[in-house]
Amino acid sequence: MEPPENTVCLDSNDSLETAERVILRWDSTSSEEARGKMIFQSDRDEVDRFLRAVDEIQWSISSLSFSSSSSLPPSSTVDDQEVKAKSSLQIAMARLEEEFHNILLSQTSPFEPDSLFLEESSSLSTRAEEESDVADEEEKEEESDGSGSNKLTRRRSSYRSTSSIREMDLISPEAVSDLRSIVQRMVTAGYTRECIHVYRNVRKSAVESILKQLGIVKISIGDVQRLEWDVVEGKIKKWIRAAKVCIRIVFSSEKRLCSQLFDTTAMDETCFMETVKPSALRLFTFPEAISISRRSPEKLFKILDLHDAMDDMLPDIEAIFDSDSSRDVYVQAGEIQTRLAEAARGILSEFENAVLREPSVVPVPGGTIHPLTRYVMNYVSLISDYKQTLNDLIVSEPSTGSDNAPVIDFTELDGKSPLALHLIWLIMVLHFNLEEKSHHYRDTSLAHIFIMNNIHYIVQKVKGSPELREMIGDHYLRKLTGIFRHAATNYQRSTWVRVLNSLRDEGLHVSGSFSSGVSRSALRERFKAFNAMFEDVHRTQSTWSVPDAQLREELRISLSEHLIPAYRSFLGRFRGHIESGRHPENYLKYSVEDIERIVLDFFEGYAHPPNLRRR
Repeated sequence: MEPPENTVCLDSNDSLETAERVILRWDSTSSEEARGKMIFQSDRDEVDRFLRAVDEIQWSISSLSFSSSSSLPPSSTVDDQEVKAKSSLQIAMARLEEEFHNILLSQTSPFEPDSLFLEESSSLSTRAEEESDVADEEEKEEESDGSGSNKLTRRRSSYRSTSSIREMDLISPEAVSDLRSIVQRMVTAGYTRECIHVYRNVRKSAVESILKQLGIVKISIGDVQRLEWDVVEGKIKKWIRAAKVCIRIVFSSEKRLCSQLFDTTAMDETCFMETVKPSALRLFTFPEAISISRRSPEKLFKILDLHDAMDDMLPDIEAIFDSDSSRDVYVQAGEIQTRLAEAARGILSEFENAVLREPSVVPVPGGTIHPLTRYVMNYVSLISDYKQTLNDLIVSEPSTGSDNAPVIDFTELDGKSPLALHLIWLIMVLHFNLEEKSHHYRDTSLAHIFIMNNIHYIVQKVKGSPELREMIGDHYLRKLTGIFRHAATNYQRSTWVRVLNSLRDEGLHVSGSFSSGVSRSALRERFKAFNAMFEDVHRTQSTWSVPDAQLREELRISLSEHLIPAYRSFLGRFRGHIESGRHPENYLKYSVEDIERIVLDFFEGYAHPPNLRRR
C-alpha cells in the first residue's frame, strides 16, 4: 500500500516506532521538556520532523486498518501496532490543536482602525476608474470569446473587481502555510470538529474586538429607539463609516482567510459563518432599529443616508454572504433597506399632512416670514439634494383627497416625476396654510404683506436651487411669482388709495365766489387728513418687516412712484393758499423731500416707530 500523495513520509529507514517517539517527545502531558514550548516556534527542521511523523502514523494506521479488514486472519501484533499508533495519533492531534490555537493568536496582524478607514476612503476614490477598466476588459473578452462558455466566470470576477471590497492579510502568509498544514492533518485524522471549534473561538473573538474598536457595540433595538434623535444622528454617521469597513474589509478578509486555510467548501463556509455571523447580525441591529422607529420629519434625511449606505453596500454583502448558510445575512440587509425606503415614503406623506394642518394661529409680528415657511422650504431644498434616491423611492402621486386641502390639477403638470409632484404639492399646501394664517391679521394690508413676504421667500428658495427649480418647473414658478406680486398690489391698494384720495381736488373748489375758487377751510382739512393718515401709516408700517432687501426696495420705489408725484402736484397747486393764511406750519408739515426720506422707514421692522424726519 502506497502512502497518500499529500503526505510527507519518513525515509525508508524510519519506522513507525521512530515516528511515535517524535510524537511522544512533544506530549506535554508526560514530557516536562514539551510543556510550555511550541513546535512551530522551534526551528523548521523540528516542524518538518513532527509533521512527517504525523503523516507516517496516519499512513500506518490506514495500512494496518486495511490489513485488519482483509481476508487474512488478524494478527495480535497488527492489533497492538494499530492501538499504539492510534494513541500516538491522538497525542499528535492534541498537540496540533494547541499549535493551531497558538498560531491563530500569536500571528494575527494588529488591527488599526484609522488605517482601515483610510483604506476604505481610497477604495471609493478608485472605484470609478476600476469600473471603466473592467468594462474595457469585458469588451475585449467578449470579442475574443464568442462561445460564451466563460460568461458566468467573467461576470463573477468582474463583479468582484468593480465592487469596493478590499481584502487584507489578517494573518501573515507564513503563518497561513503552517495553519494549512495543521488543518489538513487534523481533517485527515477525523478532527474536523475540533479544528473548527478552535478556529471559531479565536477568530470570532478577533472579529468582535475589531467591531468594538470601530464603535459597533452590542445594543438592542429598544436601546436604540430610546435614544434622543440628536444622539442617534451622530451615531448614524459613525455607523455608516464603520459598516463599510466591516463589510468591505473585515468580513471579506475573514472569508478570504477561511478559503486559504480550508480546502473543502463546507468547512470553509462553516468556519466563516460561525466566525462572522454573530458580528454581522449585531452590525445590522442599529439600522434595523432606525427602520422601524417612530417616524418624524427630522429623521427623513438621516434615514435616506442609511438607505443609500445600505444600497451601496448590498452588492458587496451579496458577494461575501453568497452561500446557502450565509445568505440570510444578505436577506436581512435587503429587508432593512426596504423598510428604510418605506419609512422615507411614509415620513414624506406624513410631513405633507403636518404642513397642511400646522395649527399656529398667532400672527408673526410685522408680517415677516413665518417659521413654518422657512422650515418647509429648507426641508424641500434638502429633499431636492436627495433627488437621485427619492426618484427611485417615490413612485406614486401625492394623496390630495383631504376635505380641507387645496385642489391640484395634475394635467397641468404632465411629464413631472412623482417626486416633483410631491414637492409642488408641499408648496401648495404651505401656501394654503399661509393664506389661512393671514386671516388672523386684523389689518388687511399687513395680511397682504405677510403673503407677499412668504411667497416671495418660496420663489427665491426655488430659484436658488438648480435641482429644485428643475423639478418645480418654470410654469409653476411663474404662478408663484404672480401670487406675491398680486399680494404687493393688493397691499398698495388697501393702504394708499385712501391716502392718495386726500390729495385729490374734488371738494376743494367753491363755485360762484369772488375768491380764488378754493375753499381754504376745506383745503386745511385735506392737508390735516393727509398728514394724519400718512403719520398713522408711518407709525404702523415702519414696524412691519420686508426682510428681502431687493423686494423692500422695489416696494418703496413702487410706493414712491404713486405717492411722491401726487403729493408734489397737490403741494404745488395749493401751497400758496395755506401759506397766506394763519399758522401754515400746522398744515404744511412735510416737504416732498421729507416724504421721500420718511418712505425709507417703511418695512424696516423697527421695534418702535422712529420719529418722523422733517427739515
